[in-house]
This record gives sequence, structure tokens and C-alpha cells, in this order.
Amino acid sequence: MQILGGGIIKKRIARQGQGKSGGFRVIICLKIGQRCFFVHGFAKSSQDNISTDELNNFKEVAKMLSSLTEDQLRAAIEAGKFQEVTEPPS
Repeated sequence: MQILGGGIIKKRIARQGQGKSGGFRVIICLKIGQRCFFVHGFAKSSQDNISTDELNNFKEVAKMLSSLTEDQLRAAIEAGKFQEVTEPPS
């Protein structure tokens, strides 16, 4: 996991049979202790990294996402704009 600042994290995810170096990268907007949003994913083979402009855009998205109220978030989920992912029961 690489912390990029501004509430942005880049995480490497292994591809089955290829390990992390041949895998995927995901960009996550995170407000610790509150919410986590998956906002972008890409294969390492198609894009090595994100650009400075992309990082700045993700930081703006993180600000907007972290400012959503519970009601706004629930409405966005109900409207199909966001999909909520929860842990499966153990």
C-alpha cells in the first residue's frame, strides 16, 4: 500500500498466477475511521502509474466524497450512483 496524501491510497493487487508485479493497481479514497471508496483500478501492464494531474483529480474527488452526509451517501447508493460493499458475515 502506498499513501499518496490527500486521502488517496494506491494498493497493489496480485493477479492469479502472476503475483503483484503483474497484477492490478487500485486507487482508494479513504477517510480513516469513516469511509473508504474504490474509485479507480487498472492493470499494471496497461498503465504503470497515475500522473500528477490524475492524483490531483483524485484528491479533489476524495474531498467531495469525505464531505458527503450519511443521507447524501444513502441517496446516492439508492439511486445506483454508488455501490456499497460490506464484509460478508463470518
